[in-house]
Amino acid sequence: MSTSRPINVLVLCTGNSARSVLGEALFNHLGEGRVRAFSAGSKPSGKVNPVALETLEKHGVAVPSGVRSKSWDEFAAPGAPQLDYIFTVCDSAAGEVCPIWPGHPATAHWGIDDPAHVEPLAARRDAFEVAYRHLERRIRAFLALPLETLSADEVKAAARRIHEEAGQ
Repeated sequence: MSTSRPINVLVLCTGNSARSVLGEALFNHLGEGRVRAFSAGSKPSGKVNPVALETLEKHGVAVPSGVRSKSWDEFAAPGAPQLDYIFTVCDSAAGEVCPIWPGHPATAHWGIDDPAHVEPLAARRDAFEVAYRHLERRIRAFLALPLETLSADEVKAAARRIHEEAGQ
């Protein structure tokens, strides 16, 4: 993929309140301007989980400007950013019928256990930390790829390998 614009990445989960928000923030932080990331959900919860925001702040990762729980339909609509890569981070969103994405971006599934409903709060914070570490490791490996020179099929295969090698 050769482009002079940043690489656009969309991170999806069902509620767009936890894992996908972590992924969006990490892609933007680690991508250092090379990547512009977004997040969305198939059935947005309407609010971002406060422990997700707390986890990002703990690691010095900027919370995305205007962060909110939003529908993936926003990214299939006219005028939406042209997406290059889409990652699902929850198993239920990976199995749902997705919108038709303009430009047919490459997709990959990076399943991460949902930390949002773990109880009690101390265990939930630990679960968010685990999710953060899994996403950070995968995103670092993905960004180390020569994305500008690989074909969509090569990137998709590499993203699958990253998921398999990273484990859960």
